[in-house]
Amino acid sequence: MGFCGLDFGTSNTTLGIWRGAAPVLAPLEDGKTTVPSAVFYDPHGQLTIGRAAMARYVAGEDGRLMRSLKAVLGSALIEEKTQIGRRAVAFREVIGDFIATVKRRAEQDTGAPLDKVVMGRPVFFVDDDVAANARAEEALTSIAASIGFREVSTQFEPIAAALDYERQVAGEEIALIADIGGGTSDFSIVRLSPARHTRNERADDILANDGVRIGGTDFDRHLSLGALMPLLGYRSPMKRPGRDVPSGYFHELATWSSINRLYTSRTVRELNEVRREAARPALVERLIRVIEEQRGHTLAMQSEEAKITLAETPRAQIDLAWLEAGLSVGLTPDELVGHTSELAARIARRVAICLTQAGLKPEAIDALFLTGGSTRLNHVRAAIVAALPGARVVDGDTFGSVGTGLAIEAARRYGAPHQSEGRVSAA
Repeated sequence: MGFCGLDFGTSNTTLGIWRGAAPVLAPLEDGKTTVPSAVFYDPHGQLTIGRAAMARYVAGEDGRLMRSLKAVLGSALIEEKTQIGRRAVAFREVIGDFIATVKRRAEQDTGAPLDKVVMGRPVFFVDDDVAANARAEEALTSIAASIGFREVSTQFEPIAAALDYERQVAGEEIALIADIGGGTSDFSIVRLSPARHTRNERADDILANDGVRIGGTDFDRHLSLGALMPLLGYRSPMKRPGRDVPSGYFHELATWSSINRLYTSRTVRELNEVRREAARPALVERLIRVIEEQRGHTLAMQSEEAKITLAETPRAQIDLAWLEAGLSVGLTPDELVGHTSELAARIARRVAICLTQAGLKPEAIDALFLTGGSTRLNHVRAAIVAALPGARVVDGDTFGSVGTGLAIEAARRYGAPHQSEGRVSAA
């Protein structure tokens, strides 16, 4: 076969292959087709990825955990190095290690090498910055080439999801594809039909494409800042009137991709100075403990878990006894909405932008296809649906639609004729 579609996500990653005449997702970790986009390096530089990586961190093993690696592609961090044991390792190499492990596991499953790939990419890695988006895509494709893919191309993630959805379309329709992932929210308006699905060129069927750099990790961050960081001194006063404890520490601690930057002796020295001048020093002492024990990712995981719980149940309890005996936080769905409602509104506003691009009114959209983990958040889903009240709502595979669609696109670009069902043009 030799070809695949790789959805390297901010929170989770999938890899699509073909078995016979059907696209499927390869098992990447313990039989599961999703693997969390997380890496853990032990002090000797040995790598573990996915759920196993997070389990080693939670178990208290000595080492370095990193998550939300995709977010680095759109930032200056991609050109920097991070300390792993005694070695300074470039973030490009870290991402390469993760993707290479995913590739190797898929090859073990298929029993054949994979040397051609269509990589999923968001519509915008970075909002309103053409040059930064080009650099991010170049970094992604060059990393893929560096770990053994001879041919690398990209496709917009919502277009890949459209290819997956189109397999179930019975007649011609106009669909808005909403892919609300861990790091970005992407939208496409596409004309679909069984007949169009067999065509090689589909550029004329893409009526609009837009996105914004807001995703599930932003909801984690806002929830953490609203519910957890105040317990560590966020927005608490200093002794000097009119000043608060510096907020930068808390924003970095609440952001998956920047947590490790705080784990330095310099940060601890600075925070000890802050503690001496803080009106509530006990709160800052908690913050210092989190940094000294390198437990920032524990807070981020607990914020993420609470968010997921609140999408399905009326209450979530965050147990912080590991930080201080008896310390915990209870949350309700209304509190989640209170902390993150503006994010949901900003995501939903992209629907109107897509409609304007396409020259369509809301009633022209026949179907709204929802995919991506953040569509499970009720207020996000409701905000998008409200923008298209007449559209039929279709739920895709929350984590698998993009990977499956990328496998379809890979077959069209690199596969045998019987696997080429038509093509939506490349990003």
